[in-house]
This record gives sequence, structure tokens and C-alpha cells, in this order.
Amino acid sequence: MKVVLLENIPGKGRAGEIREVSKGFARNFLLPRGLALVATPAIIRETEAKLHKEQKEELMDRDKLAELAQQVEGTEVHFKARAGAGDRLFGSVTAADIAEEVSRVTGSVIDKKKIDIEKPLRRAGSHEVTIRLAGDIKPQITVVIEEEQD
Repeated sequence: MKVVLLENIPGKGRAGEIREVSKGFARNFLLPRGLALVATPAIIRETEAKLHKEQKEELMDRDKLAELAQQVEGTEVHFKARAGAGDRLFGSVTAADIAEEVSRVTGSVIDKKKIDIEKPLRRAGSHEVTIRLAGDIKPQITVVIEEEQD
């Protein structure tokens, strides 16, 4: 039985794909749970049109992300923080702080979840940080933490 998958199903396929599955699997699992629809010509046309539209939007989003990456690449953001002995900060600079500062400098909103640091930065100095905008779009920025003078 041919069905159009409405959601990603491990081992069977991704949303929007047309798959041949057993009748029992379709009737007892996929259809009652709303995970698939029977592949009629009208549903196939509708699904193909929807996939085509999504691919166009994804390409446009990707272009915007590439443009943003060029704008952000090499940006240097500065923070002032109180530091103790050995340039160790009393607090830390987190991904949220970096995202906020990059957003302010570039004028584009950057989500803190896109900032790729393992732990908050706790030492004064210069740190290279990656921003994960998309799978292969990862611009590098420099975070400079300076010791605050009293």
C-alpha cells in the first residue's frame, strides 16, 4: 500500500515521502495515529507542491544565513569584567552574553543556542568562538575579555 508520510518515521522515511508499506502497518499503525495518508493522486500532487515550496524557502533562508555569516565573520566583541589573580574573572561570560553583544553589534538577532562554547568563559583575554548558523555555515568571531579597571 502506498502512503505519504506526514512525519519522520525511523526506518521508513522522512515527512513528505511516498513509501510502499504493508497494508497492516498502514491500517493499524500509520493511519490511526495520523502519521501518514493513503497516497491518492490528489494527495501526491499536494505533497509535491508543499515539498517544492519548502525547498524554495529553505534556499532563501540559506542565502540569508550565508549573508549573515559574512557579516558576522571576523567580528570582535569586547567585554569588561572584574578579574582576580591570574586573569581569572569573578563571574563569567556566557553564550547568552555573547549572543546579545553580537546581536547588538551586527543588528541581526543571534540565538544563544547557536553560540558554540563548551563552558562559560572565565579568563580574561582573547577567545575564538564559533556560531552555528546552519549545518555548514559556521562563522568565527573573537571574544575579547578585558579586565575592568576600578
